Amino acid sequence: MKKIYTILLLIVVSTSIATAQNSKTKKADQLYDRLAYTDAAEAYQKLLKKGEGSKYVFERLANSYYYINDTKKAEPYYKRVVKGKKVAPELMYNYAQCLKANGKIGDYNTWMQKFAEEKPADSRAVEFMKNPNYVPQMIEAFALFEAKNLADINSEYSEFGGLLVGKDFYFSSARNTSRKKYDWNEQPFLDVYKAEMVGTTIKNATLLGGDVNTKYHEGNVTVTADGKRMYFDRNDYFKGKFEKNEDGVNQINIYYTEKIDGNWKGVFSVPFNNSEYSVGHPALSPDGNTLYFVSDMPGGKGDSDIYKVSIDTKGNFGKPERLGDNINTEGKEVFPYVDSNGALYFSSNGHQGLGGLDGFYAEANGSNFKDPINLGNGANSVADDFAFNYNPNTKTGFMSSNRKGGKGSDDIYMISAIEAPCVVTINSQVLNEYTKGPISGARVDLYDTSENKLSTKTTDANGKVSFEVECDKAYVVQAVATDYESNAVTTKEANKTTITTTVALKPIEEIIADGKVILNPIFFDYNKHNIKSQAAFELDKLVSIMKKYPEMVIKAESHTDNRGKDAYNLNLSERRAQATVQYVISKGIAASRITGQGFGESKPINNCGDNCSEKQHQENRRSEFIIVK
Repeated sequence: MKKIYTILLLIVVSTSIATAQNSKTKKADQLYDRLAYTDAAEAYQKLLKKGEGSKYVFERLANSYYYINDTKKAEPYYKRVVKGKKVAPELMYNYAQCLKANGKIGDYNTWMQKFAEEKPADSRAVEFMKNPNYVPQMIEAFALFEAKNLADINSEYSEFGGLLVGKDFYFSSARNTSRKKYDWNEQPFLDVYKAEMVGTTIKNATLLGGDVNTKYHEGNVTVTADGKRMYFDRNDYFKGKFEKNEDGVNQINIYYTEKIDGNWKGVFSVPFNNSEYSVGHPALSPDGNTLYFVSDMPGGKGDSDIYKVSIDTKGNFGKPERLGDNINTEGKEVFPYVDSNGALYFSSNGHQGLGGLDGFYAEANGSNFKDPINLGNGANSVADDFAFNYNPNTKTGFMSSNRKGGKGSDDIYMISAIEAPCVVTINSQVLNEYTKGPISGARVDLYDTSENKLSTKTTDANGKVSFEVECDKAYVVQAVATDYESNAVTTKEANKTTITTTVALKPIEEIIADGKVILNPIFFDYNKHNIKSQAAFELDKLVSIMKKYPEMVIKAESHTDNRGKDAYNLNLSERRAQATVQYVISKGIAASRITGQGFGESKPINNCGDNCSEKQHQENRRSEFIIVK
């Protein structure tokens, strides 16, 4: 998140390097320790330009960018740090998160594996090892929500939160340029604003009146069911005193105010506030008897955890309790919200997600919650997605994100549930046609019947993969494996829960026939010479054979149907031959090992003259393959 309010998310810097300042890094270190990460990054960059590129500087520079969510800039500096000796596991984890956010899923898996080796008992490592390939699965899954940017209230600055109380909509924003800028990311300090629901959108934002806003940060808001009390969080600033901990850092605390004659009057501190750690992100249970919040207080599990505290009928608070280890991780859990059914929504970078913070949902289970479920693609993205709240009756809610396409650094979105499509699971197994043994590591491509590639996966140790697809449609499952002839099967249209398919592959040795056509021909559209997906599938078989037999030399012979002039067709067939040859060369086969020649319409498969059907024309538009050596 780029938002300045991230101070509440509690930065825990895990470093394997001595943190003692020296004269060269002192200025940058002071900015870093003050959480002024934008300025700190600039200061460390200046050190690099002066040749002061130590591991210490690279690590702090990487962390500075990471904490303001600039994963593209953080990645190369983490890369330099993790290649060294005695690397802190948390740095490996941060590097892996950058790789994931930047779309480098293979490298992400590699570094999560290394992180898991260093900290096998860490819940993040345990979760990852259960399903290392979860990211592609999440990306391919059907979206359950759609998100619409609330353009009428978002600005170039940070907006987040969003709580609808009747027609009133409360949110936080850094748009108040009369406030001084915060060092974290050079945006003004946050204030609470109130807008209104007009029709189906939110507009008319104004600064909240009363005693809530000060010259420091005010953030997340929750309001009791009777509308008489508001809980909110702000810097540890109470009764004119701005408190700091022993390290000189000002924390976030929770306060409440009462509505008197239509205005929010008076500010009161909750008894579990503390100047040595933060408590914030307040959220009430539907009955108002439990307040949920986030803290990095001693005894927690991760960087920040979700807690709950009881409130009796007189407004007295009980003792805070941390939620269970199925909710909290060694990472950050933030922005809790409890809907009218008692289900918990929260954001986390410790549970498996698409990148940054992801939103999660956990059903109520007595006084606790069931295991959380990722809200999925659509609600979540590779960026930070947070501050979810949802009304299960209207099936709408709000969330915040700094995803691409927004109006500012963080924007507020309205989310709506999407009716779940009819889904069928295709379970496919790739086998050796003769031994019937499974083939692991095979590439399996899923196509629709129009030859559009929908997904690619790799078979597990049992030769199996699975795809979730829309029902009532047919699909083509193609399998490719080293030392085997590729093959494909077509599923039938079905609306049942699962479809089981088997793709049998012949070992290459079984399909070699010297001097004869060794593969199925590939076909071309009328008057075209481009290689279609089905043709590429057949050519991949040829490539596998040629890699298996490095002395093999192939000739591609290409043809046309009998429509058009002879000279034109001869030229067209030559283009088809060269397109075929170039595809094979592009896959790593030496140009000296494959040649192509066009024969125009002179060698038809179907010698049907002027009476050819479209199918017969198609069979004539082909390339065939001959073993020359």
